[in-house]
Amino acid sequence: MKTTEVHTVPYVAAHGSESRFLDVYRPAGQQTSAPCVLLWHGVGPDERDVMATLANRTAALGRTVFVPDWRPDGADGGRSHLLASLRYVRDNAAAHGTDAQQIILAGWSAGAGAAVALALRPDLTDGWRPAAVVGIAGAYDRPARSTASVPHHDLAETSASPVPVRLVHGSADSAVDGHHSRALHTALRARRWPVQLEEPDTDHAGVIGTEFDPALGRCRAATDPRVLDVGTEVARVIATAAGSRVSGAH
Repeated sequence: MKTTEVHTVPYVAAHGSESRFLDVYRPAGQQTSAPCVLLWHGVGPDERDVMATLANRTAALGRTVFVPDWRPDGADGGRSHLLASLRYVRDNAAAHGTDAQQIILAGWSAGAGAAVALALRPDLTDGWRPAAVVGIAGAYDRPARSTASVPHHDLAETSASPVPVRLVHGSADSAVDGHHSRALHTALRARRWPVQLEEPDTDHAGVIGTEFDPALGRCRAATDPRVLDVGTEVARVIATAAGSRVSGAH
């Protein structure tokens, strides 16, 4: 696997609010290519480190990857942090050597619903559209943290033009059942959105190349090569979600 360079920058959700932090992953010693990736973690507060395995592997394929902390336990469910992190990437992608006009929006677990929801609600982002969306192990029949609306309901009502959607859900996921992704896949196809679904043989943590540590009460990087291989394949799904070619990972 190619090495990556990581540096951390602050972003601010609203005037006068406390800064949160965002990690920027870039492939070491090579040029990145558009599109870039904004990758949201799940329901654990400020767990950007949980996404490090997946972010590193995605960056190794030539993408710049932005991974912010956000607070799902905030008064607004994390919405201000999610939207502010998107604004940061839109405003600063060029400074990080990539294209603000081509952003793949991706998320895992609660982050997956948040990502898909924004593709259906351009009214909340000044008409902005992602180059593609990747939902990993998400549930889409409950209010999304980014919009406070239900993605399935928004899909039925939206007039937004379709963007490519890639869904990934571990077939052994006992935390969020795979029927959530299968149902969204069916609904998107019915509305003629370009969508693909993959169901690797792994669980809720393994789908991002991690394992749940009961002692920590959170996920950490996996050591099992088979789990890491799944993380690499999911990274490729993200990196190619907008139809762009990527460099090979070693």
